[in-house]
Amino acid sequence: MTQRNLSGRASRRGSGGITLSDVSKLAGVSAITVSRALNTPGLVSPETREKVRLAVERTGYVPNLLAGGLASNRSRLVAALVPTIAGPVFLETIQALTEALADKGYQLMLGQAGYNNAREDALIDAIVGRRPDGIVLTGIMRSVDGRRRLLASGIPVVETWDLTPTPIDMLVGFSHEKAGAAMAQYLHRKGYRKPVIVTGDDQRAALRRHGFEQAWRILGGNAAPVREVPAPTTLGSGREALSALLVAGADIDAVACSSDVLAHGVITEAQARGMRVPGDMGVIGFGDLGFAQHAHPAITTVRIDGTGIGRQAARFIVERAEGREVEQMVVDLGFSLIERLSA
Repeated sequence: MTQRNLSGRASRRGSGGITLSDVSKLAGVSAITVSRALNTPGLVSPETREKVRLAVERTGYVPNLLAGGLASNRSRLVAALVPTIAGPVFLETIQALTEALADKGYQLMLGQAGYNNAREDALIDAIVGRRPDGIVLTGIMRSVDGRRRLLASGIPVVETWDLTPTPIDMLVGFSHEKAGAAMAQYLHRKGYRKPVIVTGDDQRAALRRHGFEQAWRILGGNAAPVREVPAPTTLGSGREALSALLVAGADIDAVACSSDVLAHGVITEAQARGMRVPGDMGVIGFGDLGFAQHAHPAITTVRIDGTGIGRQAARFIVERAEGREVEQMVVDLGFSLIERLSA
């Protein structure tokens, strides 16, 4: 039996979430009145509308747009939120997620939240209102309102591509800070002493930057200059970042990039200026995208098991949607540092 309280949390022991009845009890009005206040507010008094609004806000309730439409209460639809559909770094995860879900008879619906999460809350409301069998997030849900709505929905949620001690529900990913630290340790081990950081301005890149900076301090290095560029990152922004650093007189012997695309841009700009990579400057990327091993020189990078993340997320969703207990709610797949010729 599903256990609820009216603070906005629904127990994960069952499949139910906060209901219209819960909202009506908290507001002190009938369920029909709540329905009218939400769907035809002109039919109820302003005082009643305010009571209902406060109850909805407190519980995180989102109206079920499919109420009564599915007798089995199963949509066989899974929603995934990604920062962008243009960037290649998440494609491996989405492909694996799509295929693993399709094998079990589920379909995937994608939503683009953006890197600054400006659209995330609106997307959450739209998705929860359609009651999918599961929701997969790229990264950790940091919005307080978004967390409350997801907890209240009772829908299985998988956060991916990150780690946190306080997941909403299930989690599969890796530590961005440890990945950044591994990049710093590698460059130091290879003899580089004057690195700079070229990074996107998104949250996950910021964690890698923090991990790099902490590790570099522990290794006894001076603070690394940073050049931040908008996410999603591009080859052009990598070229522009290195150009700006060189024009500013930065003393550089290595560049740590938050993506392989940036690393490719940095290498291109260095070569255009007659600099040798790695002779004059080492470059390390992140993501191990398909082109990284074929670039000239091949890019040293951090490899993420995007396929494993997608398959594990699908496994989580299917097990919960089909009523099976998930024993291990958090899976850390780690990462690998791939040494090639650029650093």
